[in-house]
Amino acid sequence: MQSAEARVATAAPRRYLGQLCKHFQHKLPVTLEERRGRIEFPSGVCALEAIGEDALVMRVTAADEAALARLEDVVARHFVRFAFRDVPEIGWVRAGVPTE
Repeated sequence: MQSAEARVATAAPRRYLGQLCKHFQHKLPVTLEERRGRIEFPSGVCALEAIGEDALVMRVTAADEAALARLEDVVARHFVRFAFRDVPEIGWVRAGVPTE
């Protein structure tokens, strides 16, 4: 399995967590709690967690590199669409890949 994580600074992490989950629940299995969410895509899973009042952590997991890249793209595009006023900066960090 391949995985990546993005920690996005935002003043409304729980709002965006809810928007992402509610958007996808119309077509996909979704679990939504107050500070956590899980979206089960056909190609992998996205786990969301609101950290405090200033960050949303998004973790995606997929079977291979291509599926992981697609999940990163889909989740990031939807997040940016919902958070257009905040202009969030999303930087995915792959598991096992050192950061500088």
